[in-house]
Amino acid sequence: MSGHHFITLEDSEQAKRVLTGIGADPAGVQYMIPKSLFRTIKLKKIPCRAANLLKQEMLSKGGEAAVCRDTIYGEGETDVLLSGTIKQFGLLLDKLKQQPFGLKTIAADLEAILNVLEPRPKKVRLTRGRELELGRRTLIMGILNTTPDSFSDGGKYLKPEAALEHARQMIADGADIIDVGGASSRPGAEIDGAREEMRRIIPVVEKLAQENVIISIDTFRADVARAALEAGAHLINDIGRLQMDPGLADVLAQYQAPVVLMHNRMQFNQEIPYEDLVADIIVELDESVRQAKQAGLTEEQIIIDPGIGFGKTQEQNLGIIKNLKSFQSQGLPILVGASRKRFIGAALELPVEERMEGSLAVLVMSIMNGADIIRVHDVKESVRAARMTDAVMQNG
Repeated sequence: MSGHHFITLEDSEQAKRVLTGIGADPAGVQYMIPKSLFRTIKLKKIPCRAANLLKQEMLSKGGEAAVCRDTIYGEGETDVLLSGTIKQFGLLLDKLKQQPFGLKTIAADLEAILNVLEPRPKKVRLTRGRELELGRRTLIMGILNTTPDSFSDGGKYLKPEAALEHARQMIADGADIIDVGGASSRPGAEIDGAREEMRRIIPVVEKLAQENVIISIDTFRADVARAALEAGAHLINDIGRLQMDPGLADVLAQYQAPVVLMHNRMQFNQEIPYEDLVADIIVELDESVRQAKQAGLTEEQIIIDPGIGFGKTQEQNLGIIKNLKSFQSQGLPILVGASRKRFIGAALELPVEERMEGSLAVLVMSIMNGADIIRVHDVKESVRAARMTDAVMQNG
């Protein structure tokens, strides 16, 4: 056996280790790294005149470019698929910055995507001077439902004492964040009113705030968010990505509270078909990111969630997990909440109470594909699976 084998290089640090490991000349390693890393980037709806120039320039640098076959006529728009090494993309960027037809803007977008594909420490700035450090290990968000009708554990933690006991157990099991929810968003549910939502969660938040716990609030309502932040919460997990309550963005800005922006077509826009699943989700999340920034939040206060199960089919949910790396192009922390959800039950033909193994499999795939935070029911098992996955990804 020769020992020859295929190798995938994900980032500059990995390329450096491999090149150094084979004894490459130290002076040449930095020169070779950009030639060792290969990237494929999809651009959406580029004017055909610009796309023709873009293709010509990428081919001239030794890379590849694919466009719609009718692009040559110069009318309309086309998606563009660019493939090449970091070195080739660098040469392309230098040339695009001198070109007309909006290619300078495209160059800036390309450069931003290439930069965020390199791993880097990230942090989320919380209220009350706290921070979440991301990138060293995957964070686990434990789910605490104080509702009677949540799809998995509805009714178990209605009483504040039971909710607090469960939260403490999740912390003991390794949860980094406790996500408190008081209004079920399961498919077909009628979402409870703000007053009832506050009645369920505020007593729990007030108690947890005394125990040095990082508290997230699963709500889309401005009034609920304000009351929870006053009571001691540190961030807001919004299933409506700022679209379900127009006042939420201002509350977040007032308290300088970070937000999870979750993509959602279940509560609204469900009738709109996806043309390109990942691209369409990114476009809608970008809309909310801009809205959050305009209100007064910074990138260090924004987390994105592709919204597994919210207005997506079985195939689409699986596709999001498989293609999660694409969401890294936004340069923001990624949260995935797939625990015990229906698509897992459909894949395994199992009821909700028997979906732990399937949930753990999705957790592992999500971490390997770029997730920073995983929202789960089964904290102890999820922490162990995440630590093992982190060990492989960081040291393997």
